[in-house]
Amino acid sequence: QVQVVESGGGLVQAGGSLKLSCTASEYTFKTYAMGWFRQAPGKEREGVSCIGQSSITTSYAESVKGRFTISRDNAKNTLYLEMNSLKPEDTAMYYCAVGRWSVCSGPRPVDYDFIHWGQGTQVTVSS
Repeated sequence: QVQVVESGGGLVQAGGSLKLSCTASEYTFKTYAMGWFRQAPGKEREGVSCIGQSSITTSYAESVKGRFTISRDNAKNTLYLEMNSLKPEDTAMYYCAVGRWSVCSGPRPVDYDFIHWGQGTQVTVSS
């Protein structure tokens, strides 16, 4: 069983910043692409960002481009999502996921390309 654990969520004012972290088991983390997704109340889950196994490929949803940065530290088995200039519409449960393949595909991550999921960490942005 692959364990995926997110952390770093919280309450922040609009315009503020948060940095999410995610860990997964060593072999899984080093081998596959990793992604961040989010789901707001009453909405479908949407892909936010993806990073390939070697950090060469990345993708971002249009709504977060220029504000969010995905990164990974394979030595620490840790994935990050740095979120700046946060907006109330960024409020959601954020999920980390392990990819099926080593690279990201498409303009933004989609559920089908990811096979192991964490329980999520809540991000709330107040106006």
